[in-house]
Amino acid sequence: MQTWDLLSILILILTVCLVGFFAWIFFNPDSSLNPIPSGGFGPKIPTVTVTSLQLEATWTASPTLELTPSSTPRPTFTPFFTSTPVSLLPPTRTPRPPTPTRTPRLPFSATTSQVESTIIHPDLLCNWAGIGGTVVDASNSPIVGQVVVLRGTLAGTTIEQQTVSGINKEYGQSGFEFVLGNTPIVSTTLIIQLVDLNNIPLSPPISITTSSDCTKNLVLVRFKRNN
Repeated sequence: MQTWDLLSILILILTVCLVGFFAWIFFNPDSSLNPIPSGGFGPKIPTVTVTSLQLEATWTASPTLELTPSSTPRPTFTPFFTSTPVSLLPPTRTPRPPTPTRTPRLPFSATTSQVESTIIHPDLLCNWAGIGGTVVDASNSPIVGQVVVLRGTLAGTTIEQQTVSGINKEYGQSGFEFVLGNTPIVSTTLIIQLVDLNNIPLSPPISITTSSDCTKNLVLVRFKRNN
């Protein structure tokens, strides 16, 4: 029994000593008895010192650049934009004007000339005025029996006469003639034309100009069929 009692007392004394040792180190961590200093075994972390930023003693504003006043430019005129119409429809094609129809060419055409009547009526000299001529085909062969009409006014008198080619042989086999009077007279209103038996034109109307000159008192007209 005494041995166990002694061990108990010894453990109790050892416990009291350990408690006192730890209490000493707790209150004096920098003691030489402390096996682990306050710095520990790891690397020491430097203490951060916060330094506040200080402004300079005086702050001088930098000088500003002075601009020399210049003349203000006059405002320019900005034109107003006009809207341009835009069509989404394709442009319409302007129809071509109709081709003019050609007037059909009549079968006969004519030429005229003014001559002295003495070549046909040598005995009448200047005591005659008239119109005469012939009608021929494309090969200049005479055409007999073709109706020739004369219309217009002469010295205020209306003229409406007709004859047939081949009656006046003095002009040729298809000769014809219209007597206007017994003296040369000026006129620009007479029309001569070739027609068929139904009075349908076979030639365009030919304007006849007569003269008071005795050397031009006969108007020769030659109707010829076109090729």
